[in-house]
Amino acid sequence: MATRPRIQHVSIPRPPGNESADQARAFYGDLLGLEEKTIPGSIQQSDLVWFRVGDGELHVFADKSPNARTGQHFCMDVDDVDGLRQRLVDAGYTPTDTTPIRNRPRFFCRDPFGNQIEFTTVIGDYE
Repeated sequence: MATRPRIQHVSIPRPPGNESADQARAFYGDLLGLEEKTIPGSIQQSDLVWFRVGDGELHVFADKSPNARTGQHFCMDVDDVDGLRQRLVDAGYTPTDTTPIRNRPRFFCRDPFGNQIEFTTVIGDYE
C-alpha cells in the first residue's frame, strides 16, 4: 500500500553558541509553544536544538555562514493566526502581510536569526 510523502523535518540555521540556542528556545518553545525534543545521542555534541511540530520536527542548527534572506521559508498551520500575530507583535517581532489566498489567512515573520516563517490557518479549500 502506497502512502503519501510527508515532511519528517525542516532544518533552519542560527548563529553558533549558547546565546542563539537560548533565543531559539525562547522563540520556538516559549513564544510559539513548540515542545523541545531530545537530540539523538550520536549527535548530541552538535550545536542543535530540535522541536516537535505536529508529526514532524524542526531542527535549528548552528551555521557560521550568513543567512541569504531570500524567499525561502517554511509554513506553520496554526489554530489562531490572529492571536499568534498579536503575540509576536507583543514580543517585539514585525509580522508582514502578503498576497491573500482564499481560505488561508496568513502572514510572514522572521525568527531571531532572520529565517522567514509563514503562519496560516487553513479554513477551507482555496480554489
